Amino acid sequence: MSEMNNEFEQMLDESFKTIRNGEVLEGKVISVKPEEAVLNIGYKADGILPVNEYSNTAEDLTTEISVGDELTVKVLKVNDGEGQVALSYKRLAAEKANKRLEEAFENNEVLKAPVVQILKGGLSVDVEGARVFIPASLVSDVFERDLSKYEGQEIEFVLTEYNPRKRRVIGDRKQLVSKEKEEARAALLEKVSVGDSITGTVKSVVDFGAFVDIGGVDGLLHISEMSWGRIGNPRKHFKPGDEVTAFIKEIDGDKIALSLKFEDTNPWNNASEKFAVGAIVTGTVARMTDFGCFVEIEPGVDALLHVSQIARHHVDKPSDELKVGDVIEAKIVEFNEEEKKISISRKVLLPEEPKEEPEEEKEEVPQMPEQDEEPDSSFADAIAAAKEEAGDSDGIKEKVEEVKEDLAQVAETVAETVEETVEEVKEAVNEAMESIDKAAEETEEEVKEAVEETAEETEATEETVEEATEEPAEETTEE
Repeated sequence: MSEMNNEFEQMLDESFKTIRNGEVLEGKVISVKPEEAVLNIGYKADGILPVNEYSNTAEDLTTEISVGDELTVKVLKVNDGEGQVALSYKRLAAEKANKRLEEAFENNEVLKAPVVQILKGGLSVDVEGARVFIPASLVSDVFERDLSKYEGQEIEFVLTEYNPRKRRVIGDRKQLVSKEKEEARAALLEKVSVGDSITGTVKSVVDFGAFVDIGGVDGLLHISEMSWGRIGNPRKHFKPGDEVTAFIKEIDGDKIALSLKFEDTNPWNNASEKFAVGAIVTGTVARMTDFGCFVEIEPGVDALLHVSQIARHHVDKPSDELKVGDVIEAKIVEFNEEEKKISISRKVLLPEEPKEEPEEEKEEVPQMPEQDEEPDSSFADAIAAAKEEAGDSDGIKEKVEEVKEDLAQVAETVAETVEETVEEVKEAVNEAMESIDKAAEETEEEVKEAVEETAEETEATEETVEEATEEPAEETTEE
């Protein structure tokens, strides 16, 4: 019985084919779970296909394959340690994709593949299971900081480097974009000319203007051509995606300049009627100068308000009265259509300013003392007496004259008193000087006497010294 079992197992083993690592074979899905699928590969053991060996992006196999599907897979291990065969689907696909990339690189073929990942330095695209990296500098012919718009899109590119050993497969989209634009520009230039109206879409807005896509070609709409009036910041008037209709102002080689300043909208049309001398206009102060300011009375039309025409009174600087943005009303006083110059006046609309009258000089009248106050001077006594005695104006005049005489006498008396005081002061000063001179003389005499005494004492001392010096010499000689 045992011999029959052994023979049956041997016959069963021989009925299954033999496999080896790396072999490519066909398998049929017999069960699927989110994390793995089981395949019948015609071998004594089933093959196991994990989700991470199906593709780099799959997360749930039940959404990718179904029972009964037939797959071409590659054997990774004949025995994975549990008596099962480890399979891979993505590696076989990658090998096929690498072969495809190699052929495309050698033939400079244009490939088309979806963007599967946005990386820090560029894009990652999937070509039949193989990854190709496109650096940010090779994504477009202009630098694009934000590449997120390419996620999920299918883009065309060519391979500029293929080195599977170092895992360097580099794609280039920039040269295709540049070539496409050159062809579109050449085609556009053949059918357009200066003055033609054209509709395009704003691609980007910069400080000096906006770039408009006019059929695969970028035209520049300069800030000075956006309006007849002033445009401070183009971003406040245009944004990417806006549709604009402009006309071609200039063609310089492959550069196209656009303009929105159509002649039929020129504000100087019929200007002689709108801005005739004497007309009252309202405008906004646009810019300041030392000699005045320019007021925009209509978009694209500026009028000069001279400093002398700002106000009725004298104005040193325009900025003392006005500032940019002020809305004012003025009258047109000069219009020159040929030179496109308009002068306006603000002061003619202002009311006359009242003139300041000089104050009349009033004669000062001495204040009379209050009735309840007692005068303390001869003048007050005289006035009071005059009031009592005088019965009419003549009497008052006489009393006033008498008062004047009294005051004159008082003034003479005061002057004499001052002179006497001055004389007394002079005498006191002279006496003080005499005392000082006398004291100085006495001091000088004392000093002289002290000097003479000192001189006599000095002579006596010298004689004594000489005598003392001569005596020893005589003694020595005698000996």
